Amino acid sequence: MVNYIVVTGGVISGLGKGITTASIGKILQFYGFDVTAVKIDPYINYDAGTLRPTEHGEVWVTEDGGEIDQDLGHYERFLDKNIPKHHNITTGQVYYAVIQKERQGKYLGKTVQPIPHVTDEIKSRIKKVAKEGVDFVLVEIGGTVGDYENILFLEAVRQMKLEGENVLFVHVTYVPSIPTLGEQKTKPTQHSVKLLREIGIQPDFIIARSEQPIDDVRKEKIALFCNVHEEDVIADPDIDNIYAVPLLFEEQNLSKKILKKLGIEGKKKGKRYREWKDFIDGVRSLKEEVRIGIVGKYFDIGSFKLFDSYISVIEAVKHASWKNGFKPKIEWIDSKDFERNEDNLRILDKLDGVIVPGGFGLSGIEGKILAIKYCRENNIPFLGLCLGMQLAVVEFARNVCGLEGANSTEINENTPHPVITYLPEQVKIIRESRYGATMRLGAYPACLKKGTLVHRLYGKDIVYERHRHRYE
Repeated sequence: MVNYIVVTGGVISGLGKGITTASIGKILQFYGFDVTAVKIDPYINYDAGTLRPTEHGEVWVTEDGGEIDQDLGHYERFLDKNIPKHHNITTGQVYYAVIQKERQGKYLGKTVQPIPHVTDEIKSRIKKVAKEGVDFVLVEIGGTVGDYENILFLEAVRQMKLEGENVLFVHVTYVPSIPTLGEQKTKPTQHSVKLLREIGIQPDFIIARSEQPIDDVRKEKIALFCNVHEEDVIADPDIDNIYAVPLLFEEQNLSKKILKKLGIEGKKKGKRYREWKDFIDGVRSLKEEVRIGIVGKYFDIGSFKLFDSYISVIEAVKHASWKNGFKPKIEWIDSKDFERNEDNLRILDKLDGVIVPGGFGLSGIEGKILAIKYCRENNIPFLGLCLGMQLAVVEFARNVCGLEGANSTEINENTPHPVITYLPEQVKIIRESRYGATMRLGAYPACLKKGTLVHRLYGKDIVYERHRHRYE
């Protein structure tokens, strides 16, 4: 029988439920279990494809062409497996399916209601994943308990537990440290769990996110007021590396506690645990830094700067640096700074490499082109991703090939030299304003020319990489 572990969140968003979910999956892999994960996003958007990066963070592209929440990227990196697009469930998808079934008469004239019809659709989508032959399905429910948006998803998993499925509930909550009070406060956690229990869900474990590890006094209080055993309150403080969270959980025997509650015995840790620990120990022993600049524009959100728009680029830089024996130091550079003053380009001199990642729209474009030109002329290692690669073509066309005014038609429809333009199949799509899930999406083959740098780096004639673009 498949086991389900449902991860919910409380108090505030952005606590790291995705990292928690991926880490629980990882510690179960240590014991040889086959694990997969589902992310539930309670927005009415059908998928994340049309959301602004500053609104939602980066769009993760799956191998099969899904445009998904960035947490799917964490699942893939931690679990080392491809997660297909149907592992993301949104309110938009669920309601769309229910309305289609109603129009097709599949409800046989019944009044279609949130319960049972919407909750049944949610359950069927979760159980579809369970049919893939895995031992565990991790289900992360986005948002926080108390939100209007996720109430039907919580009701659906409550029903699954009642119907006899093997379901455990893990609640991730926040235990703040108030500087003026000088102690950690558990009251927000107590109220969050109270809301969850009012819905009909009793958490089996509480993951306590905090700046510092929670102490025994706080654990005892959370256990008492949240109706869990003290040993089932798991400390999850801020640490230096998110990939060390599985080891933090393993130190507190979370995997054994999960297996015990599910009646699974006799399992021992395999080589995956030792490999993961060696990986973390190796990363922490690195001394020499490599400085990589990311020239982007999706940083500013009001008075704050957030970098979720480029999370997969960040993680790729980390992994590549670690693999080559370096500590990565990422420098964030707003391309608009170069448009305001070209003297600012000199900050690129101190870097070991520069990345210009993807993006949409006109803002900051010329600043990115200036950065690309500076890297080429000063022999600074450069990597262009998506729009960044297209702008490298534009820069080369203008400044090396002598094609004055060369551009992408995405930026200037009337350019005299359209070196980047719509893919042929996109013309009709754009004319009809069909923007959702219509780009070139997912893994496509690339034939690498022998004798080139890229062929030498890959060591292959054909590689598959994931795409998300309309222009080429």
